[in-house]
Amino acid sequence: MKRYFAYIRVSTTRQGEGVSLQQQTDAIKQFAARSNLEIVEWLEEQETAAKAGRPVFNSMIKRLRKGLTSGVIMHKIDRSARNLKDWAELGQLIDQGIEVHFANESLDLNSRGGRLSADIQAVVAADYIRNLREETKKGFYGRLKQGYFPMPAPIGYEDQGGGKAKAIHPVYGPLVHTAFDLYATGRYSLNSLTAELAKMGLRSRSGNRVSRNGVHRMLRNPFYIGLIRVHKINEVFTGLHPRLIPKVVFDRVQDILAGKRVRGTGTHRFQYSRLIQCKTCGHSLIADIKRRHTYYRCHSPTCPTTIIREETIEKELLSVIQSLTLTSQELATLDLEVEHKRAGIQDGLSAEREVLNLHLKVVTDRQNRLTDAYVDGALNREDFEQRKTALQMERFDIEERIRTVESGESLVMADIDHWVRLIKEASLFTQTLRLDELRDWLEEAMSHREASRKDVVFTLRKPLAEVSLRATGPNGRPSETTCPSFWRQWLERHRKADRDGVRAGR
Repeated sequence: MKRYFAYIRVSTTRQGEGVSLQQQTDAIKQFAARSNLEIVEWLEEQETAAKAGRPVFNSMIKRLRKGLTSGVIMHKIDRSARNLKDWAELGQLIDQGIEVHFANESLDLNSRGGRLSADIQAVVAADYIRNLREETKKGFYGRLKQGYFPMPAPIGYEDQGGGKAKAIHPVYGPLVHTAFDLYATGRYSLNSLTAELAKMGLRSRSGNRVSRNGVHRMLRNPFYIGLIRVHKINEVFTGLHPRLIPKVVFDRVQDILAGKRVRGTGTHRFQYSRLIQCKTCGHSLIADIKRRHTYYRCHSPTCPTTIIREETIEKELLSVIQSLTLTSQELATLDLEVEHKRAGIQDGLSAEREVLNLHLKVVTDRQNRLTDAYVDGALNREDFEQRKTALQMERFDIEERIRTVESGESLVMADIDHWVRLIKEASLFTQTLRLDELRDWLEEAMSHREASRKDVVFTLRKPLAEVSLRATGPNGRPSETTCPSFWRQWLERHRKADRDGVRAGR
């Protein structure tokens, strides 16, 4: 009695496809019994036959070529190969006189007609896989264009089932938001942030701690600002899922990751480390201690020696901060004028919305023209994808601003509130200059922090500089008549500053 291998296979990529391993086993046993064939070894594989390179199948081919058995018995042609390369391997075995039997198909592979019939079935099986891939791809990209993400939800979101947008996870969502906020401060490295998130309880889908690489991928993922990025084709789609991170925070995080912003170390040995630049060369001053005093100096050999004592820096900084400190009368007047301005701006929301919708229409027309140019062959794919992504990001920015306007939150008021907050915070630093409280304020409030030789100059950004130079009465306090008019004019000068999404004077 001749000896044969028995090969059975199911696909792990499409569970439930075809028949089960037990059904294949039963059919092969019955075929062997009818044909008086002895099975000496069962070879089982759980791999798709769509791609070449199955380990068990390849090993079997090598052993058959060595003549270890008379041949092989398989259930059906599509159980053996669904790609033409593997089918060609079987064809070479048949040409060498090695027997290949299919338990569910009565084919004489040694005859021309039987071989042709088997070849046709193999081609049909390969075409089935190609068509299946194409239809799967169409469905996948169709979902993306609709705004759905047809893959498992990233950390911070949870799946809602097929045909539904991802939802923010009630536990991990806020932790992801905190992760972006912490890294945006510039005081955390990826390692320290990973450790902090582990303490907070952030976990991956498998329930394990999120690794450093996982945190890095999370911080890079635009999914959290409402976009779906597909790396394989380098395309970006607008998602229907709720945004978890403000775009301004996401952009700042990307700058830090790209090295465009200096990331802090988390602790600061010196009060003004990396805070003051040499006016000549632009390098940050380096601090050291000599004779119980802290000095900040420029170590660049190409510029004049700059050396400043910490007390000098602190004295100048206090002077600038005190110029922004408001009296109780000024604070009350400022709050009143801001409320009046807030009420007046509500009337302009309709006009602002109309302008944004017009801008959105222009971007949509540009997207349509770009697609037409690509279809007509006027653009190659690389240029098309690059311009398409840029327009999609621009469209996303406009839609985000429209949502802000429709929710009643004026961009203008957001800008004014920003400057008012900085003004009010200035009085908090007249009694303490702790760097962990002061650094962020200085970066927002100052346009320049420069030193030259033994002098240091702090330059306030334009809106704050105007406040520092406000007129006062004979007693050093603002008069009741000039105080309201100053704040009214100050607010009016900056009311249009944020219409283009850029803060005034910054």
